[in-house]
Amino acid sequence: MFRKFIDIGANLTDPMYEGLYRGSQKHQADLKNVLERAWSNGLDKIIITGGSLEESHSAHKLALSDERLFCTVGCHPTRCNEFESSGNPDDYLESLSKLIRSAHGKVVAVGETGLDYDRLQFCSKEIQKKYFEIQLKLSKLHDLPLFLHNRNTGGDFLEILQKHAGDLPKGVVHSFDGSLEEMESLVNLGYYIGINGCSLKTKENLEVVKKIPEDKLLLETDCPWCEVRPTHAGFPFVKTKFDAVKKEKWNPDLMVKSRNEPATMTQILEIVAAIRDELEEKLCEIVYNNTIRLFFNK
Repeated sequence: MFRKFIDIGANLTDPMYEGLYRGSQKHQADLKNVLERAWSNGLDKIIITGGSLEESHSAHKLALSDERLFCTVGCHPTRCNEFESSGNPDDYLESLSKLIRSAHGKVVAVGETGLDYDRLQFCSKEIQKKYFEIQLKLSKLHDLPLFLHNRNTGGDFLEILQKHAGDLPKGVVHSFDGSLEEMESLVNLGYYIGINGCSLKTKENLEVVKKIPEDKLLLETDCPWCEVRPTHAGFPFVKTKFDAVKKEKWNPDLMVKSRNEPATMTQILEIVAAIRDELEEKLCEIVYNNTIRLFFNK
């Protein structure tokens, strides 16, 4: 039975895995326990997301600790003010590039980069678009795929990718929750579609996931976010349940309620296989091979 997973989007540098929740220490650091659960639940590799220069360094350092861990390097759209607040945007970009060059094969994508118009209080559209396009240069320079973020962008995201079509390595639009038309446009440009719990909230989401071409489908958790919740349209298809306790009652052998982990990849597979009427083992193998082809086929 084929059950090997690669989580393409895991925010393992998040303070929650240090026991910190909004600056308050609730329990001891337990990333070791989280990873042990991941490996015992079929995870073969995990790609740790870098969302800023500092976070990318942390992700890379963590990736060096285990041969099964890898990372991305980039600046999230909501943090793109860092390019200018650093005092020298060119130096910030070069620091990202330098980290990629010195990564000993651990950096497998440029990102997380893209656009997010749901949270413009953190960064304006103009700044986001400027540094999204600038980070695309890193992908081309280092011949690395893109790990992309897109939220409520009114066509700007797709327009930028179309502008650079044929000029870039491809990538994945992760945590996808867009329309069928948007998905088809991205696939036509050669991009993969990353699905997690946030992609499976509504009946409309499920209809889109049904129609993703199998050779463009990737799975992820986006942990510690995007858990599959009982209110989600995909929840009835979950077979594997995990015992969890509130963070105040932390137990090293149990998950923390409302804090997602890579081990829940199996739930994403169960939902996606069910709504697409496919065998879980077959779909798991297809997705695994897709992931290898995009990120590890060097």
